[in-house]
Amino acid sequence: MGKNKLKHFAEMETFTNVFQGAIAMKGKWDEFFFQNKNSVTLELGCGKGEYSLALARLYPERNFIGIDIKGARIWRGAKTALEEGIKNVCFLRAQIDHLPEYFERNSVGEIWLTFSDPHLPKHESKKRLTSPKFISIYREVLKPKGLIHLKTDSIELYEYTLKIIEELKLKRIYHSADIYSGELYDKILDAKTYYENMHLKLGKTIKYVMFSL
Repeated sequence: MGKNKLKHFAEMETFTNVFQGAIAMKGKWDEFFFQNKNSVTLELGCGKGEYSLALARLYPERNFIGIDIKGARIWRGAKTALEEGIKNVCFLRAQIDHLPEYFERNSVGEIWLTFSDPHLPKHESKKRLTSPKFISIYREVLKPKGLIHLKTDSIELYEYTLKIIEELKLKRIYHSADIYSGELYDKILDAKTYYENMHLKLGKTIKYVMFSL
């Protein structure tokens, strides 16, 4: 492991907005971190936390939690939040399929999936974050009518998600195969992650799906 990673891991131990293996936080996020009962939104596979930070800046009346298993990435988002004094966002280092261990039933208002790994080989489709396996996990924590947002450059993941929505009889609210081809559906879609900017420079189009369970 590189010196920078070791340094970042050590520094994260001092961060008040990073939780690692925080099963004890289940049902206590509003009490022990946010200190309010505002709606909670999760960004799953948040990477460096750019979208979690963008959401937190846009909606100070809501709470946001970026989740990723890779601590070296979380460090950047958490450090930026501390530097800017953004108090309505924090970060959790955890596996996404363990969400029910960290959040109570009906406790999450929205879920964002931003540029998730599309797991293109067909035999890996169960690993996609919009697969039936993960949809069943989201059901355990999302509030009734809670929203799921997918933003991706992958046409395969986009089309797969639309197919799953139809197969599971979920409610498709909005979708676009090229969100920047016209007027944006929502201003939050203009927020861009590091990877999205890379995709755009390569001439890729960005797709978006919003649905509920």
